[in-house]
Amino acid sequence: MLELKNVSLSVKDENDKDKEILNNVSLTIEDEKFIAITGPNGGGKSTLAKLIVGIYEPTEGQIIFDGHDITHMSITDRANLGISFAFQQPVRFKGIKVKDLISLAAGKDTTTAQACAYLSEVGLCARDYIDREVDASLSGGELKRIEIAQLIARNTKLSVLDEPEAGIDLWSFSNLIKVFEKMREDRARSILIISHQERILDIADEIVVLKDGQIVANDKKDAILPELLKGTAGCKFYQ
Repeated sequence: MLELKNVSLSVKDENDKDKEILNNVSLTIEDEKFIAITGPNGGGKSTLAKLIVGIYEPTEGQIIFDGHDITHMSITDRANLGISFAFQQPVRFKGIKVKDLISLAAGKDTTTAQACAYLSEVGLCARDYIDREVDASLSGGELKRIEIAQLIARNTKLSVLDEPEAGIDLWSFSNLIKVFEKMREDRARSILIISHQERILDIADEIVVLKDGQIVANDKKDAILPELLKGTAGCKFYQ
């Protein structure tokens, strides 16, 4: 279980004045849940994800994961406890092959058959990718699915994904939805996805709406999604 207790984050702006990004955020994510965080642009969603995985450190509050206070823990220590992160724009690694990257994620030297199994889970024809370099020759959709194959290989208790739909084509997005549906059915982990996409929100157990650095709604999908589908003009969460 992940708990954020009264978490705030402020940074210095160009005039060296404090700028509040998150304000007194409290959130509990139960085990084996699929949670979607959405809200207006600039509301602090990606910042919240980076706080959870340790890229940023809160100026106030606590972050508890499985009973451990991880507020000031490093990214590596959080990863060792079982937290994974998928970036909005996956990193390219020239000179590293896909199989090597999956082995690094798994924490062991995976066999070709094992690596192929992970790639197959995300809808990639393994023989076409296993020996390819993770470089500019791969499309955004291919990189996203390879990154998610790494998450599956790591098999951590909490997977955090920051706008996985960003910058990919419709066909790749449809395939990603199938992957997320399968991850949800697996129920062996908790999944936290930052997203604006209705199809992702629709497979979540719960939806959290973040606006101006604060949580303005947090409930089961069926209680929140209909309101969100009214659009920004008519949605009380965006006003």
